[in-house]
Amino acid sequence: MSTFDNMSQYAERMQKLYPEGTRLVLNSMNDPYAPVPPGTRGTVDFVDDAGQIHMKWDNGRTLAIVPSEDDFRKLTDEELAEESEIEESEDLEQTM
Repeated sequence: MSTFDNMSQYAERMQKLYPEGTRLVLNSMNDPYAPVPPGTRGTVDFVDDAGQIHMKWDNGRTLAIVPSEDDFRKLTDEELAEESEIEESEDLEQTM
């Protein structure tokens, strides 16, 4: 199997694991110049052909995650429910 085939399969795996809209939290980023702070949450925008996960971070950043370099995880069902409750209460406050 060629290197291209390996990279293509890796990217496909990442696309299946982290489809658009998946919520992630960053534990650490291996970027010495402008890393996203640990604990930052974000939403997957897309996964590119190299398997990098392009994010829309909640703090406004758009820096990609490199799975082989950065430490991150999906939000748990409990964390997603908590976010949903917060959004609903904020929406309710705006309508009052």
